[in-house]
Amino acid sequence: MPPYHMQKSECEIHDPDVIQDILQHGQYLTLALCRDDEPYVLTLSYGYDAAQGALYFHTAPQGLKIAFIRENPAVCGTVVEDKGYKQGECAHAYRSVVFRGQVEILDDVKEKQHGLHVLIEHLEDDPDGMKKRLLTRENPKAAILRIKIQAISGKAGQ
Repeated sequence: MPPYHMQKSECEIHDPDVIQDILQHGQYLTLALCRDDEPYVLTLSYGYDAAQGALYFHTAPQGLKIAFIRENPAVCGTVVEDKGYKQGECAHAYRSVVFRGQVEILDDVKEKQHGLHVLIEHLEDDPDGMKKRLLTRENPKAAILRIKIQAISGKAGQ
């Protein structure tokens, strides 16, 4: 797919560190999936692994999400940092990223545990207790999925 060009180029975030900051501090992503002509959009908590350029999330091992992903692993998603509506200006302050990538359902136990570790580190204020509870299991019961980011752009509005 050819790159998208923003209509308001002055809003585009060019600094990769700012894009990293949005991903590192976000808590939810909205993910668009599609199979045949049927769209499916969902919001998930996630963990971000900057070294791998990947997002991790967990879900039940079966269900609609897994069915869509098995048929079409190509995804598009967004993470938004909401800075609030600006009263009297009919404007909203925000920073956001839109990413495209491929989602993988992880089978390897070590990869699944790494993904769970990334999630816990990203989301928990005190991750040590949760790590002791969840990472000592030999094989996590939940499905752990990884999105390898292939393209990303950022936008900010003040």
